[in-house]
Amino acid sequence: MSTMKISLPDNLKQFVDQQVAGRGYGTSIEYVRELIRRDKDRQHLRNLLLEGASSETTEPVDATYFDSFRARASRQSST
Repeated sequence: MSTMKISLPDNLKQFVDQQVAGRGYGTSIEYVRELIRRDKDRQHLRNLLLEGASSETTEPVDATYFDSFRARASRQSST
């Protein structure tokens, strides 16, 4: 695992300390790691949305499609 040191102005350090104390994080590094993970997830989702938006259109989605989708998801979650 690599190490990274960061410097924060006092007001940001106080904010981080408040988040750690108020949101149940054990340390400030746990809080920072969570922020990085969330940002990474947001970027991944954004890329998926952009990929979908630029893909070719398919047939219209209707109630039958969603019923079929729910049924497939339900079968997968029960296995």
